[in-house]
Amino acid sequence: MAHVRIASTKALQGSLRVPGDKSIAHRALICGALANGWTRIAGVPRSADVSATIRALNACGVQTQRNDDAVVVHGAGPDAWLASGNTIDCANSGTTMRLLMGVLASQPGRVRLTGDISLSRRPMRRIAEPLRGMGARVTLSEGGVAPVEIEGARELRAIAYELPLPSAQVKTALLLAGLRADGETVLRGRVDSRDHTERMLPRFGAALDVRGGAIALQGGRRMRGVFLDIPGDPSSAAFWLAAALLTPESRIELRGVGLNPTRTGFIDVLRRMGGAIETRVQRSEPEPSGTVVVESSRLRGITITGRDVPMLIDELPLLAVLATQAEGTTVVRDASELRVKESDRIEAVAAMLRAMGAKVDTFEDGFTIAGPQQLRGAIVESHGDHRIAMAAAIAALAASGETEIRGAECVGVSYPAFFSTLSSLGGCVQ
Repeated sequence: MAHVRIASTKALQGSLRVPGDKSIAHRALICGALANGWTRIAGVPRSADVSATIRALNACGVQTQRNDDAVVVHGAGPDAWLASGNTIDCANSGTTMRLLMGVLASQPGRVRLTGDISLSRRPMRRIAEPLRGMGARVTLSEGGVAPVEIEGARELRAIAYELPLPSAQVKTALLLAGLRADGETVLRGRVDSRDHTERMLPRFGAALDVRGGAIALQGGRRMRGVFLDIPGDPSSAAFWLAAALLTPESRIELRGVGLNPTRTGFIDVLRRMGGAIETRVQRSEPEPSGTVVVESSRLRGITITGRDVPMLIDELPLLAVLATQAEGTTVVRDASELRVKESDRIEAVAAMLRAMGAKVDTFEDGFTIAGPQQLRGAIVESHGDHRIAMAAAIAALAASGETEIRGAECVGVSYPAFFSTLSSLGGCVQ
């Protein structure tokens, strides 16, 4: 188990690119595997999660080839998949498992999806139930979790489904199932989550329409391979935004970052807190992307509730770190989804900050933190969660003394070069 030690830092300066957006990468790889013809995807990150999707596609008979940061997918259409009878290890990637459930809903034969201990605690019933309504046979383990066994229906039925919670993974799984369903799949309700899938499917030739707060997909359309460039991951960029805001005399430029409006919620929140952040959109396809410049700033506490939450769910542990240094009180509610991520992120981030001397009040669906508070170096646990480990590293920059992060190797799930990048910006990393 890797331990990393980080000391407080006087200033962070530099210009960099963050890894490609893994949310987009998962979807592009799977769509390429369902299409006919080659798909070339540039900017694919070397994260453990994305690697899990590539291995899963290989296990289903899909050929892929990686060249530097690009992956070529040799698509031969969904009929060429050879998944029946396989056990597919999704490692720690909930996106891999949930999206594959949608694809496999129309594949003949039975497939078993497994994952590590963390993934085997995450809820799968929210996807299994609507897939059963489409005709697939889905068996979950006790508690509605993985391992998952799925037997696809040869004649999958299109459905109209009201999403009870905003979840891009559920939405995407149902749309992927709908590609081979008979008729029009219509999703309504809480469709207000990341819209990468809605943007991507039409590029591959799918018949998808977004209208009147609903998403409609016509099944049976043949998809074709495309060339894609994946922008930088906003969730990875978020750590450098926070680092610069907290560290005096800092200025960081982030190039080629995805600026999809459904992914810039954290930037919007940081501006509300008083953060000096400039964004410039420089490309619009396949998604908006450009440059983000951030400088150290005095922050103020704010309240986050309701519809704000889906747009920055992954960044809320980082927001807790910022709240300890902001003037006034920061409140986060309606974020119970944090409890079923790679760890219980509400308790994990609270435990980390309390170890560093902060006072944090937690609720079932969020937390309250009054600031500013003096943080001190401490020994903290990652809980095997990449976002908690990286949030701890950012907190360490503002703490007195040295902080040791235990289990820091988990950053490889999304950002293998995180600590070396921090060092290149001027951070004291050992």
